[in-house]
Amino acid sequence: MKHRKKISVIAATCLVLSLAASSLVLHRTDQLRPQATLDEVLFLSSPKVIKRASLGFDGLMACIYWTRAVQYFGSHLRSNAPNYNLLAPLLEITTHLDPHLVIAYDFGSTFLASRQYGAGEPERAIDLMNYGIQNNPDNWRLYYDLGFVYYTDLGEYKKAAETFERGSHVPNAHPFLKVLAAQMAQHAGEYQTARMLWSATYQSSQDKLIKASALEHLRALRVDEDVTHLQQGVTRFGERTGRLPASMAELLASMGLTGIPVDPDGHPYKMTPEGRIEVRVPDDFPFATKGLPPGYRPPAKFHTQE
Repeated sequence: MKHRKKISVIAATCLVLSLAASSLVLHRTDQLRPQATLDEVLFLSSPKVIKRASLGFDGLMACIYWTRAVQYFGSHLRSNAPNYNLLAPLLEITTHLDPHLVIAYDFGSTFLASRQYGAGEPERAIDLMNYGIQNNPDNWRLYYDLGFVYYTDLGEYKKAAETFERGSHVPNAHPFLKVLAAQMAQHAGEYQTARMLWSATYQSSQDKLIKASALEHLRALRVDEDVTHLQQGVTRFGERTGRLPASMAELLASMGLTGIPVDPDGHPYKMTPEGRIEVRVPDDFPFATKGLPPGYRPPAKFHTQE
């Protein structure tokens, strides 16, 4: 027992001395290198090489590299640096050393993706997040973060919808992921997918507000589809005749429709002199993306739900 305790003490002492020596060497090296290259050079940039060199202390080295990544990002942000060349490599090293260090994916994707307050490299952020999901498939927040990179930084609504939808099936995922998936599908014009997602959200949720929101979005989807169909009819009429339809009746006749199309509340759609198809009462469909007057904004209470 005493022998084992003695070995443990010696091993711990060696570890502390090694770490201290490593810190001094790194500090001294940083002092000797010219400042111009201090932040833009990694003597060891291969995650695999660094992992082998960590001698089993992968978690500790991951924390060290994560700290350096945060410091690197912070210093470049404060100085309005023109590029963040080492940010992605530092994050890649960190996550290869510890693939389960979720905070590195969570904040690292934001650091990398943002064009205004970061590196402006959303593609590298997507690679980072996909690696995180590969190693942490049951963490729904990673799908949430990846979906927002697609949405906010690339404007790829369909991919955002697919990502949020995947994340919504993770055990204990926040139910709002289903709402986000349906919203992104609607923005992408994927009406059938959006309807399926909103219907699933309505049926599976126990939250009254979410259920009410799902119903409103389903009504808005009906408007979006109707208006899109009628607007396509206006376009085809113009291409065929060289003018706009003189009335809704003329438009409907050209489309082979006998009945007057109405919105979910039973109000007929209208056509403006400029050939725009619009709903009669825009406030009745706060989540519609089509058929709204130019410059229309939904009531303030709905702004935060989009």
